Amino acid sequence: MATQKMLGFVHTGQRMPDKRDATLRRQDFQEIYARFSDAAAKQQAGRCSQCGVPFCQVHCPVQNNIPDWLKLTAEGRLEEAYEVSQATNNFPEICGRICPQDRLCEGNCTIEQSTHGTVTIGAVEKYITDTAWERGWVKPVQPVRERAGSVGIIGAGPAGLAAAEQLRRKGYEVHVYDRYDRIGGLLIYGIPSFKLDKDVVLRRGALLEQAGVRFHLGFEVGRNASLTDLRLRHDAVLIACGVYKARDLGGPGAGLDGIIPALDYLTASNRKGLGDTVVDFETGMLNAHGKNVVVIGGGDTAMDCVRTAIRQGAASVKCLYRRNRANMPGSQREVAHAEEEGAEFVWQAAPEAFLGDSHVTHVRAHRMHMGVADATGRQTPTPIEGSGFTLEADLVVKALGFDPEDVPTLFGDPTLKVSRWGTVQANHRTLMTNLDGVFAAGDIVRGASLVVWGIRDGRDAAESIHHYIQAKAATGGKPASAAAVAA
Repeated sequence: MATQKMLGFVHTGQRMPDKRDATLRRQDFQEIYARFSDAAAKQQAGRCSQCGVPFCQVHCPVQNNIPDWLKLTAEGRLEEAYEVSQATNNFPEICGRICPQDRLCEGNCTIEQSTHGTVTIGAVEKYITDTAWERGWVKPVQPVRERAGSVGIIGAGPAGLAAAEQLRRKGYEVHVYDRYDRIGGLLIYGIPSFKLDKDVVLRRGALLEQAGVRFHLGFEVGRNASLTDLRLRHDAVLIACGVYKARDLGGPGAGLDGIIPALDYLTASNRKGLGDTVVDFETGMLNAHGKNVVVIGGGDTAMDCVRTAIRQGAASVKCLYRRNRANMPGSQREVAHAEEEGAEFVWQAAPEAFLGDSHVTHVRAHRMHMGVADATGRQTPTPIEGSGFTLEADLVVKALGFDPEDVPTLFGDPTLKVSRWGTVQANHRTLMTNLDGVFAAGDIVRGASLVVWGIRDGRDAAESIHHYIQAKAATGGKPASAAAVAA
């Protein structure tokens, strides 16, 4: 009698891979989860109920064929599972590690809704792709034929890299310009290694180079070349530079030393882990060791800062958030990890002033009352009169989110249209901006969002760029690379 491969949820419980003990993991920056064993991955994948309408797939931004690759994994057909997984996602091993599955695929798993506990989809996705790398199944893309068209991409983050791979797959010459010295954007400098080991990102960059993508690192559009210059070099340009401008926090004492933006703090930590010399880390400016740390914010970036401070040996780490736990924008799984590692959450509290002579010593805050829901469905916090209190703080990290920089000015082209929020305006169907042949994708269009949405936007932009270049060629427009050869 054949073994039942699926519907295992009726007799097998939900299981994550083994997690390192909190007392151990707070001492280093290694990833906190082990990998599934072959048997455990098969067993967990076999819990899938193979829904007729798979809500896990519906709620995945890249529309991963999740039930299909779970079934293949349960049957031990891992190479096929990898092929199905990578067909819709350029970086499945990255998404398997950092996607907030509790809000996306796993949060909408049918058996989760029936109280059996979700299939741990992200852990299986990570297992499939890590196995594929080990066994040599992951290969650089090889176009069937090379095309004459050339595309310039501004930004080597998730959206830019996904677009680059898709365009190389179609045979275009692809150049990626990035102001940083490594490929990956926030994947390298913004996300801590305990969530995403840097070698995982760097090997993807190496694979893209093997595929023929040309990277121009340390290249600032607006300084090394203007947007107009890039438009002359390429048949199409994609703006995928992300959003990096930290939202500020006002109030008395907001300018004191020791109050720093989250990205500066995380970048210093990640650079240190990569072996770079970071002066501000060595001087203690961006180092939490021995300090009372207060992180302000409730998103995933705030959780990254909290957990980084713990690993740096902070004396105490508190997270100050104006709403309650149920109204947090970040992953509940990340909050749980932070609590296990020793972080203290001060719910429904907001800063009103920062105390100290030249360097911050305390945060003065007040309690918040949760009022009626706003347009997003979350309750609106309002201050409670006379509820003030103070927290010791030698280091305050502002994790309040990110806004776009002034891209038209930065890129030297004031004609590029942006929204009232500063994001680049792009046609929602084609992702083309108001400038002919200039497209935009990722956070610079939608605002600060998830890595997986950046991947989806990059893939969509690549498809639109392909149609644009082909339509231009069909009507007599000569690709820039061909025109350069003719000249």
